[in-house]
Amino acid sequence: MSVFRLARARAASISWALLALGALPMMYAQAASAAPAASSAQCMPGGAPALPDFSPLVAEYGPAVVNIEVIEKAPEGGAPGDDPLNDFFRRFGIPAPGGDQQRDEQPVRGAGSGFIVSPNGYILTNRHVVEGASEVMVRMVDQREFRARVVGTDERTDIAVLKIAATGLPVVRFGDPAKVRPGQWVLAIGSPFGFQNSATAGIVSAVHRSLPSENYVPFIQTDVAVNPGNSGGPLFNMQGEVIGINSQIFSRTGGFMGVSFAIPIDVAENVERQIILTGHVVRGMIGVTIQEVTADLADSFGLSSPRGALVSSVEHKSPAAAAGIEPGDVVLAVDGHPIDRFGELSSRISAMRPGSEVTLTLWRDRQDRTVRVRVEELKEPQTARAGSAARPKPVMRKPNQLGLTVRRLGPQEKAAAQTNGSLVVEQVSGPAELAGVQPGDIILGVDGRRISTVGALESAARGARKKSIALLIQRDSQQLFLPVTVP
Repeated sequence: MSVFRLARARAASISWALLALGALPMMYAQAASAAPAASSAQCMPGGAPALPDFSPLVAEYGPAVVNIEVIEKAPEGGAPGDDPLNDFFRRFGIPAPGGDQQRDEQPVRGAGSGFIVSPNGYILTNRHVVEGASEVMVRMVDQREFRARVVGTDERTDIAVLKIAATGLPVVRFGDPAKVRPGQWVLAIGSPFGFQNSATAGIVSAVHRSLPSENYVPFIQTDVAVNPGNSGGPLFNMQGEVIGINSQIFSRTGGFMGVSFAIPIDVAENVERQIILTGHVVRGMIGVTIQEVTADLADSFGLSSPRGALVSSVEHKSPAAAAGIEPGDVVLAVDGHPIDRFGELSSRISAMRPGSEVTLTLWRDRQDRTVRVRVEELKEPQTARAGSAARPKPVMRKPNQLGLTVRRLGPQEKAAAQTNGSLVVEQVSGPAELAGVQPGDIILGVDGRRISTVGALESAARGARKKSIALLIQRDSQQLFLPVTVP
């Protein structure tokens, strides 16, 4: 669905790709720097307010920021061209160190950043920085080096907790991400391209950003310059408090282009606490798949403005199903807290203790209603695989006014697709094509009502009194609503 693509560490840049920032080769010598002394603020001409002076902050908290070097064993017997590092170098026109043949025999090295959160040696960083590493080394500003142990990692939030054998270490202070506002100054410290303890500054561009396949993290968006090697480093506010962990950038080229994303520190702190205490992370779930409420979808469901989280599917025998939640419901609030962006629902529910109950405010049939839902522990999803089945000869129809040519599914097809739908799209054009409908999509409903016949679909299209309708489709094993403009 999304045009975004998540490229993890050592992956080549892809146009319009969301690039994770870690474990990139050490192409440059590391430049160690001692924390500079605080300097007085500079006054602007005419007595205008001075720009912020970050030097006291860097001097005080820079020593708690570390460079992380990872070593990953090279694959045995792999073809020289299979090394992802060589692919990276080829795409950017950089000769691979030692040539392709030597890369197949040498360990892969990469770098990232992290920061010390306890005097006895616990360190936070990104999971993708240390993923697959056989050895992790931590280098401090004073050039001391420690071999680090990976205490645990969490894939859904991209957080890792490390431990080094040391005491009396400098530490950072945590701030409150709930107080972060767009326009506030922020500072990043990290090791871009291996240049240790580099400081860059900017402002908060937005908060509660939901990124593709990242619904469990309400990212802080900034324009702070972060690059490969900054991954896992801290994002500070002007009070010297860490409010986030620099994690990703949005880029056409693989380098910084003014849009970067940080994981809120309260999310990371919760993961850190659970990993240290139990070795794993427990999350709550209610068993729904959600999507963003666009302006067209808000119009389709009769909402005054785009807000909330649209339920596109409900798991069988899940807490949501037991509470009567249905596809087409829009979750507007959790325990009275408004849900403005759909990703906020995932982050709130996942932070709840399994076994607790939550009150959801829903929008259904153009009116509010509330339901109580029991939160269960989130389990890793199982991938559904559709078997092969004989496909009946298509019964073609002329495209309807939405640009859809559909036919009924046969019993074997329905079983193979594991669907309750009865109509499959054969051809698509016009408004439906513009909305993103594809051949092979299974039509489940319109505006929250189930559709099982061609006649019912055409009747819904003809009877629409709005500028768009919400078409619920199943694609592979996922359900989603698409707003289709009614001609």
